[in-house]
Amino acid sequence: QHLTIDRGPAPTPTGSVESVSHLVRRRLAADALLWGCLAVPAVAADRIGLNEPRAAWQELAGLAVLAAAAAVHRTRPLLAFLATAALGLAAAPSLFTVSYGPALAVFALLLGARGDARRAPWAFAGIAALGTVRILVRDVDPVPEWLVLLATLLFAACFPWLIGRHWHQRAELVTSALARAAQLEREQRIVADRARLRERARIAQDMHDSLGHELSLLALRAGALQLDPALDEHHRAAAADLRAAAADATDRLREIIGLLREEGEDSAPLVPAGESVEALVARAEASGLAVRLRMEGAARDAVRERTVHRIVQEALTNAVKYAPGAAVAVEVVRDAQGTSVSVTDEGAPQHAPHVPAGTAPHVPAADPRLPRGTGLIGLRERVLDHGGTFQAGEHGAGFRVRAWLPADGTRTPEPGHSPRPDAAQRPQLHVPRRTWAPFAAAGIAGALLVAGTFAWYAYSKTHSVLSPAAYARLTVGDAESEVAKVLPEREVADPPTDRAPAPPAGADCRYYRANGRLFVSVPNYRLCFADGRLVAKDEIPAAS
Repeated sequence: QHLTIDRGPAPTPTGSVESVSHLVRRRLAADALLWGCLAVPAVAADRIGLNEPRAAWQELAGLAVLAAAAAVHRTRPLLAFLATAALGLAAAPSLFTVSYGPALAVFALLLGARGDARRAPWAFAGIAALGTVRILVRDVDPVPEWLVLLATLLFAACFPWLIGRHWHQRAELVTSALARAAQLEREQRIVADRARLRERARIAQDMHDSLGHELSLLALRAGALQLDPALDEHHRAAAADLRAAAADATDRLREIIGLLREEGEDSAPLVPAGESVEALVARAEASGLAVRLRMEGAARDAVRERTVHRIVQEALTNAVKYAPGAAVAVEVVRDAQGTSVSVTDEGAPQHAPHVPAGTAPHVPAADPRLPRGTGLIGLRERVLDHGGTFQAGEHGAGFRVRAWLPADGTRTPEPGHSPRPDAAQRPQLHVPRRTWAPFAAAGIAGALLVAGTFAWYAYSKTHSVLSPAAYARLTVGDAESEVAKVLPEREVADPPTDRAPAPPAGADCRYYRANGRLFVSVPNYRLCFADGRLVAKDEIPAAS
């Protein structure tokens, strides 16, 4: 039979070219739509009189620069932003224009969304420096223009850039979270596979512990028959063969289970079939093992009783294997605090059968040199899982296994391991400084700028007031030097020329406020000088 796999039509280069061309067309359409939206305020502001009249070539040049910025904003976002800022500075030194202000904010937003975090602050500083130079070369009051420049740069550039950067960081976090979720799914599959392998290893260990114990008792019974003088030589030889076969079966079982058991297995094996400690000791005694049992207290927890059963079973198996003929003492004491287990053998007597070379002697389970995968290591880990303590080592001429299991299952941490902190002690999640620090800095700068603007506004308005009494004392023909003695230190920065009468020909006119009220329109005084004399004085009423 032949197996045919249909993989579907193979992708063709034509399809790839078509997909790329479709993507290019979509981007061109999006860029054209962006340019169209930004061109609307650039053209409408001139048409409705929000800007000073400009020549047609200036409008066309501005539209061309906006088109170029919209075309390169994906690959060169900083260049697109700087081109738009240059348009704003060319139209007004303070950068504040109705025509190009929206474009400046949009390209600042896109600059932050593209993730350019190192060069953008330098670009803002360069724009502020260039705007300051342009303001200083003009014959105007520089402070209001500079405050407008900083306010425009802050609210139309810095804030949109920070918002775009926040979007960029959020997109990166989402992408990282999705990648992390995919990684966790892969790790979960690996953990599931690992759990299946560990389950197989636990089953293998249970087979080793249970069958190994039974084979050890079988070898013990066969050894007793081999030494029975009531049997003839033929039956004693058969018992010897049976004892050797049981030993060989135990070794083969250990080898096979060793293939199934993983290195470093740290989980407790499956519990054996339900059997009391008394029954276990009685079966071992019936097999010829010299064992005595001391029990105190009643069993309360089935789970811990199975662990006690495993401890006694493993210790008896080791006694039969490594100290044949030795007497064994088993003690199980249960009280309100927990259960204490002790299994002690007196060591192999001098007439005991010789142990073959290479057979592992008793080694304390807590010794780090103990080979991995032994029964005592499994017992120690199982006892520690219940929060107890485990000790195994030489005791006189023999060997002792001792364990203690708490009644409530409270875990006792091993030396060198600190307990895991609870939820109240864990560090709380916090927002990274790099996320909120730029917004905080921009907010503080904006608050200081607004406060400085209002302070300058109040200062300039209150220090340009000519009192009505002083104005009344002035007469046409007074010398300019005499008039200057009663004039305030500043002039009105935004004179009401639209409401004032036509000034005398060739005269230098100055405007002053009639009172220091803020945020309202107030009357103004105009004083015109020519040839060092006051030639005209006029009172301009407040705007209705």
